[in-house]
Amino acid sequence: MLIRSLLLALTALPLLAAEKPKAILLFYVDDLGYNDTSITGCSEVPCPNLNRLAAEGLTFTDAHSTASVCTPSRYSLFTGQYAWRRKGTNILPGDAKLILPIKGEELTLPAMMQQAGYRTAAIGKWHLGLGRGEAPIDWNRPIIPGPREVGFDFSFIMAATGDRVPCVYLRDGAVDGLDPADPIRVSYIPGTDYPGEKLGHTHPELLKPWGRSADKQHDKTIIDGISRIGYMTGGNAARWKDQEIADRLTEEAISFISRHAGEPIFIYFGTNDIHVPRDPHPRFRGKSQLGIRGDATVQMDDCLGRLRRALSEHGYAPEETLIIFSSDNGPVIGDGYLDGAVEACRHHRPAAPYSGGKYTGFEGGTRVPFIVWWPGRVAVGTSAALMSQVDLGRSLAALVGQEIPPGSMPDAENHLPALLGDSPDGRAELVEQSPRAGLTLRSGQYKLIPGRKGKHRLFDLQQDIAEQHDIAPQQPELVQQLLQRLHTIRRTP
Repeated sequence: MLIRSLLLALTALPLLAAEKPKAILLFYVDDLGYNDTSITGCSEVPCPNLNRLAAEGLTFTDAHSTASVCTPSRYSLFTGQYAWRRKGTNILPGDAKLILPIKGEELTLPAMMQQAGYRTAAIGKWHLGLGRGEAPIDWNRPIIPGPREVGFDFSFIMAATGDRVPCVYLRDGAVDGLDPADPIRVSYIPGTDYPGEKLGHTHPELLKPWGRSADKQHDKTIIDGISRIGYMTGGNAARWKDQEIADRLTEEAISFISRHAGEPIFIYFGTNDIHVPRDPHPRFRGKSQLGIRGDATVQMDDCLGRLRRALSEHGYAPEETLIIFSSDNGPVIGDGYLDGAVEACRHHRPAAPYSGGKYTGFEGGTRVPFIVWWPGRVAVGTSAALMSQVDLGRSLAALVGQEIPPGSMPDAENHLPALLGDSPDGRAELVEQSPRAGLTLRSGQYKLIPGRKGKHRLFDLQQDIAEQHDIAPQQPELVQQLLQRLHTIRRTP
């Protein structure tokens, strides 16, 4: 234990300034499973840009989001804190208030990168709330606090998800392209009736074939031929076109790179793909063999390639550029729309070889693609280190020479050596969160899924990677040890 403590202390020392990357791109995909792309042999979905990233970088085989759904994973990514420690961090509605700490309260990942001298940008999916206070959000005025107060110099975001209103972009806290004569109103109160706005369940004839809802949650206001969650009126000139979202986000990221060429930059790029509603640009339709979901994945890969090229074209040499690629949670195929994905993916196992996916407590819910690319600095190959996205803040702080003050990033650990491929060792344990299983515990090779009335499940992932054989009845003492350990983690820090 003493030797391990000394090693951890040594690895916490920041790298020399000359070893800092000049550009850091955190490319964060939505709902991408471990087996959803050609990097794991899924030939039905060709992803040449991702293949190249993996071939030239370090691919982690045991890396995890902190939750099997989006909002808590993103919260943990930015704060270095397990989201379950704070109330109100589950999947948020589109009109939710900001759940992240702002500068002066706690040090977030983007604020830390600002301190290190980087220009910071948040582009794409946000889903972490906007504004504070009791009053409803006024979408017709600048909304404060938001990404800027969290630590981003520039932001161009979707407030929540593609299937939730409001279906507009926000540039630096204000709706982009809003006509003041056509004010926006948003409601998540059931039965809200905005005159002139058509709903999916009352006007199905207005829906695109792939924009039809599969449940009552997604059958509200129709925008761009797709029914959404929630009600919205106004803002017609500012509403997005779904087939243009990927291009629009990528163009904004490229513009940011161009404006700050030569400066240290940190970009959080949260894709809309492959989250529902899936409506990829026509140039990607039919480019996969897995229907609309596979085509949206090919579109995501194109965005990655365009951003890599943009960084190179604006003077960021590969040896100066760090790219971290991952997903906010595991995969889901049918998730609210009758878009043909279930039929097209009938024989596809998006989380293989793992069980479960989005919403679940199995490995497939949080074990996600994770690639680190930094030519000349990051080891090339694969790593089996147990990694968690909650640690990115402290790990990057060590990389760029920043200290984390007491009270910030309380659950994060510095695993920079593993991130760069200098060490095969990652976490000893991690807590995973899911709506269906609550909190689960990974401890080395074991996975504990607590159950009600003492019906706990235990899996030995070294022998049973698919979590098919519950060994809890044979290992009651180990179950109790892990339950106690999970209880201790919940009570601290």
